[in-house]
Amino acid sequence: MKTLKNILICIILPITLFLTASITTDDARPAAAPADTSAGTEATGDTDVGSADTAAAAEMPGNLGLYLAQDFSPLAKNILPEVMPEMDKPISKEITLMAVGDNLMHMGIVASGKQADGSYDYSMLYADIADFLAAADIKVINQETILGGNERGFSGYPRFNSPTEVGDAIAAAGFNVVLHASNHSADQGIAGLLSCIAFWKTHPEVLMVGIFDDPSEAEEIPLLTIDGVTFAILNYTYGPNAEILPSSIEGHLNMLCAYDERTNVIDFTTLNPQVIADIEKADALADVVLVFPHWGTEYVTTPSTYQKEFARQMTEAGADIIIGTHPHVVEPIEWVEADNGNKALCYYSLGNYVSTQKDAISMLEGMAWVTFEATAGGVTIDEEKSGVIPLVCQYKSGPVRFDHIYLLEDYTQELADAHGIRGYGGVSLKADKLKEWSTEIFGDFVLSK
Repeated sequence: MKTLKNILICIILPITLFLTASITTDDARPAAAPADTSAGTEATGDTDVGSADTAAAAEMPGNLGLYLAQDFSPLAKNILPEVMPEMDKPISKEITLMAVGDNLMHMGIVASGKQADGSYDYSMLYADIADFLAAADIKVINQETILGGNERGFSGYPRFNSPTEVGDAIAAAGFNVVLHASNHSADQGIAGLLSCIAFWKTHPEVLMVGIFDDPSEAEEIPLLTIDGVTFAILNYTYGPNAEILPSSIEGHLNMLCAYDERTNVIDFTTLNPQVIADIEKADALADVVLVFPHWGTEYVTTPSTYQKEFARQMTEAGADIIIGTHPHVVEPIEWVEADNGNKALCYYSLGNYVSTQKDAISMLEGMAWVTFEATAGGVTIDEEKSGVIPLVCQYKSGPVRFDHIYLLEDYTQELADAHGIRGYGGVSLKADKLKEWSTEIFGDFVLSK
């Protein structure tokens, strides 16, 4: 652009000086208006050379400075506006979810929290995953056993009652979602269930889902908002343990499976229609729908037929993430695609988080890690940053059992040799075998720290 002006100056200036010397200017003559070349340029994108020459002749010499100040570049008006508008910058942010499996409070775990003064402290159960809790936005744990009230005394399998101090430690560790719909929810009857709910109301920073003191609350969709993104969080169990009739706790416990109200027989082939209704309602209210079913067959590392079918139906209804618990072993992870085009990332089972179970396969656990990418266009799952971090629950021999939670990638045979599971009839634990199982079951979904 500057080169063109310099050339014009070199050509026009001598001519102008000549004209100035030879022509007497009539002061009464009005100055010629600057030529407007914009119409032809903007309309056609080409410079009208003829009109520019005419304007130049008309302007000289009185308007020479104005003439030379004009921009003759055809690019000046057609491509670049005088003031560039601020470009829209896409706003992108990451929101992360972590979830662990069954907080299964066997009596050896309960004893691990007893202090010298008789009080209970369970902060050690979550200390080993503190960094993950600090890094995640949504932090979920499945509280398998009911916190039915310390005045009832503590009990293990088959009808659990766990200290409320477990809940205090969960909240202090930073978990902000607690799942309570399990087959042990009604182990202490309605009274124990209501006592558990009352306890969680003392921790308003934690969203407790799956059980209700008022049946009308079951109609509400639990929502959690993180950085302007709304997550619906739904939790269901296939049913209570056999001695508890489903009809006796209707409205207080979210049921995954349909059941006959006359016989109380659970139908594992039929998804409770209320689940579909809830998911569809949640899909209309939230940006992301998370469903946590307590389902499957215990100690089986492959999902059952009903799990696969229920996952498909929930995906079709609008579920985005499905994370299962209950089998006490890990199960595969896969993308579920419904006939209507919906997709969901499904973790069929995360296994346990803490327990003193006796099978080697039950020591392999999963911590789900999901990264959501939120932009003005919506929320998506970052597949490269989503998967599972395998864990190992380490416990000791004796009445006080809990030791540590280890990342599987850090687990050694030396630790396996010291595991308390060896006290159960010579059960052996092999670090390499745990890693082999992890690869076989989780496949490419395994993440590293």
